[in-house]
Amino acid sequence: MAHRGGIACVAVLVGLGAGCSDKSVPERLPVPAEFAWDRFLDTLQERTVLYFLRETDPANGLVPDRAPTESPSSIAAIGFGLTVYPIAAERGMISRSEAASRTLRTFEFLLRLPQHERGEGVAGYRGFFYHFLDRVRGTRAWTCELSTIDTGLLMAGVLFCQSYFTHAAPTEDSIRVLADTLYRRVEWEWAYDSTRGIALAWSPEGGFHELAWTGYSEAMILYILALGSPTHSIPPESWEFWTGSYVWAPCYGGEFVSFGPLFGHQYSHCWVDFRGMRDHYMQSRGIDYFENSRRATYTHRAYGKENPEGYRDYSQDIWGWTACDGPHDTSFSVDGRTRRFWSYRARGVSGDFLEDDGTVAPTAAGGSVAFAPEICVPALKAMRSRYGDRLWREYGFADAFNPTYTTPETGPGGWVDVDCIAIDQGPIAIMIENLRNDFVWDITKRNPYVVRGLRRAGFSGGWLDTLGMAGE
Repeated sequence: MAHRGGIACVAVLVGLGAGCSDKSVPERLPVPAEFAWDRFLDTLQERTVLYFLRETDPANGLVPDRAPTESPSSIAAIGFGLTVYPIAAERGMISRSEAASRTLRTFEFLLRLPQHERGEGVAGYRGFFYHFLDRVRGTRAWTCELSTIDTGLLMAGVLFCQSYFTHAAPTEDSIRVLADTLYRRVEWEWAYDSTRGIALAWSPEGGFHELAWTGYSEAMILYILALGSPTHSIPPESWEFWTGSYVWAPCYGGEFVSFGPLFGHQYSHCWVDFRGMRDHYMQSRGIDYFENSRRATYTHRAYGKENPEGYRDYSQDIWGWTACDGPHDTSFSVDGRTRRFWSYRARGVSGDFLEDDGTVAPTAAGGSVAFAPEICVPALKAMRSRYGDRLWREYGFADAFNPTYTTPETGPGGWVDVDCIAIDQGPIAIMIENLRNDFVWDITKRNPYVVRGLRRAGFSGGWLDTLGMAGE
């Protein structure tokens, strides 16, 4: 398995010119009821949830980065898993008590793990966790980085569970207390430089990574949680620094804050409902971040329909690019043209970014289903129908496929991944639930730390204004 480092695939996306043309993005309309209760989506969600129920170690709550290939646990995957357990309970796949027990065991295990500045035999430092953890010991795997964004995604799941498990019962009482402990001990300000932002990572061998989180990406949730901390918060001006590096660019008839891979438009939205509320930047643009993600999703569909590079099978229903597995790092001739291919990589398309090798990831459409079900649901159904059981498996879709990558080993149908990846499974399950009934969004709205972070970032409007001064 290629080492999927958290920095290499999400760091700084330099502009390569996507060659965008003039296409229209339809007006945002209310979601038709048939999408919220589509039986195919029910089946897809159930299979995707099973990844977290069956692959997670029941003793410690550590979620494997991928399966069936052996892998360490990803701390971001744990954050998605923690969010999925209440969904499974609400859907009747497990009981509420089982969801609570899974959550409590995870919290207790994470809190027992050693935190220290040394590089071996520890799980993290200053409340942050290493990107990958050994699935038995829970300590640093390989020589991976102490990851700020992956810790942020973990904490998003932690705080979601804190706000969901509110019954007066010993297990749920403990969940709320331990969630507070996990979140309050993260020293966000330690990783923050007022002139550069929150560092991408830290390691005992090399200190802080030279790059910080700037430009629009999945790190929105990181800044919101760092702003919301009652113990180690970063200053409010950090949000203006963050938005000051945005790239607003036109692409396929829509203008939006650019980020090529769709995961950057999805991850923060898994927990936070950005509909109707805006920060100062979005007030100046006249849209909200939800609309921004919707436009990005439509851009991917338009690119797939146009298929400017002539990849096999691309169409208005076969599309979607994000960080995902790929066939191999190599080049060879296909259809009389030399093609380059990659293994794990951030693929995407936007006004200032194009990375494409013919690899499509179902999570790109699946994680955007709450933004634009009218195009995402047909895309998911088309993938299921066209590729059948090669792509559709026990846990829903395999992570990615590439019809252009044809070799004697793959056959004429091209490459299909052997694995599912947890951080690509999570958004599918979560966003289907948000499409259905706003469930994860509504629970997260109750969390005072998230509310405080949004307000300190300068957000107003929408549901945030209906809360009065709660969360201050």
